[in-house]
Amino acid sequence: MMRNISVEKITLNIGTGEPGAKLEKSKKLLKTISGMKPISTITNKRIPTWKIRPGLEIGCKVTLRGQKAKDLLKRLLQSVKNHLEERNFDDQGNFSFGVKEYLDVPGLKYDAEVGVIGFDVAVTLQRPGFRIKRRKLMKKQPPTRHKISREEAMEFAKKELNIAIEE
Repeated sequence: MMRNISVEKITLNIGTGEPGAKLEKSKKLLKTISGMKPISTITNKRIPTWKIRPGLEIGCKVTLRGQKAKDLLKRLLQSVKNHLEERNFDDQGNFSFGVKEYLDVPGLKYDAEVGVIGFDVAVTLQRPGFRIKRRKLMKKQPPTRHKISREEAMEFAKKELNIAIEE
């Protein structure tokens, strides 16, 4: 029971690299896909060659949880034909993938105002008991034996999400 793995959240992210029209189009796209208002991601570093300074909005993201996240995840996985590679999984048991064009997602129509944009999807997995790292009193890290390994995440993706994993 305590070893069951589930989807905690999915995060949709678009990095534009600059503020302006491109960022506004990205926000509109994420709102269309998720039905939620996206937030801007802001830079902390100064990189003069890329014309980036602290406080500049250079991307946007939206986080979905619960049943809405699971339903959207199934549609997003269909856009990559339910195929992922081993390198899409990290050592903490999470996985991510990119969607090259939002037109690949079933149920989305072309919007001339947005154009053609791709985005990244990050899926965070959890087990019962992971709340101990977020609670207010007596925060702790889950024990090593309770953390999700890369192999367990791949097994979960194969069984629960029907994903074919290539090496």
